[in-house]
Amino acid sequence: MRVVFAGTPAAAVPSLRAVLASRHQVAGVLTRPDARAGRGRGMRPSPVREVAQEAGIPVVTPRSLRDPEAVQQVHDWAPDACPVVAYGLLVPPELLTLPEHGWVNLHFSLLPAWRGAAPVQHALRAGDDVTGAVTFRLEEGLDTGPVLGRLTETVRPRDTAGELLERLAQAGARLLVSTLDALEEGAVQPVPQPAEGVSLAPKIDVDDARVPWRLPAFAVDRLVRACTPDPGAWTTLGADRVKLGPVTPADDAGAEDPALQPGQISVGRRAVLVGTGSSPVRLGEVQAPGKRAMPATDWARGARLQPGAVFDA
Repeated sequence: MRVVFAGTPAAAVPSLRAVLASRHQVAGVLTRPDARAGRGRGMRPSPVREVAQEAGIPVVTPRSLRDPEAVQQVHDWAPDACPVVAYGLLVPPELLTLPEHGWVNLHFSLLPAWRGAAPVQHALRAGDDVTGAVTFRLEEGLDTGPVLGRLTETVRPRDTAGELLERLAQAGARLLVSTLDALEEGAVQPVPQPAEGVSLAPKIDVDDARVPWRLPAFAVDRLVRACTPDPGAWTTLGADRVKLGPVTPADDAGAEDPALQPGQISVGRRAVLVGTGSSPVRLGEVQAPGKRAMPATDWARGARLQPGAVFDA
């Protein structure tokens, strides 16, 4: 088939590479405009744009798919199907109906669970044991279209969002290509999503990533892993915002379990513990303002914490 690929972040790159290596012809790529990134905050192309340009595929970067030039470009590419992975722009009705086989979206959850922009993060924060990915046909509703293909993935006990998403992106790329193959062969029947089991996964922003130490240890653990690497979990110590890598419930770490108030810090020779609403957690990496991330014990020595120091709970 002749396809137009739509995607933006690194999680979409395995799918683009898989489609490029498939029997299908990629006529063009849609991706978000260049954005500021990195320490210098310079303008950088999306990961999808970089891969498409390396492959010599035409790329357009509209700010909206309602832009007349963007609409005309998609028409000119004349796609039979449009695979979509984390594109980030709404597809207007006039384009939804253009390809014969529709816009085929790869979504990183088992729909109808976790509809929205951050399904992996919400699955981790909720403590799901199993997640997965589906391909479905886009329609005007938020991730409501009929499902074309499905795979499952076990959530590992210490998974971060980045680690889980990487596995889903790789497996999902194969699912996306097999779905395109099946559509071309007429070998797949769209299955409507059930009305039961719907949950929403809105974008997690920086404010959502602040650690509320009054939560029990298991909830703090899940939140930090769900926000790793993006947007990054954080807390405050006095006036300083401190970034946190994944933590470990103290019982699992084999550390002593002192009685600590929520947010209270206990510095030992081998571990830095912080109180929660239940038992303490052991800090992993900590990044102070203007510093690199480092083991919590190294951070604590450099911070010269006063006895009874407390993170803002």
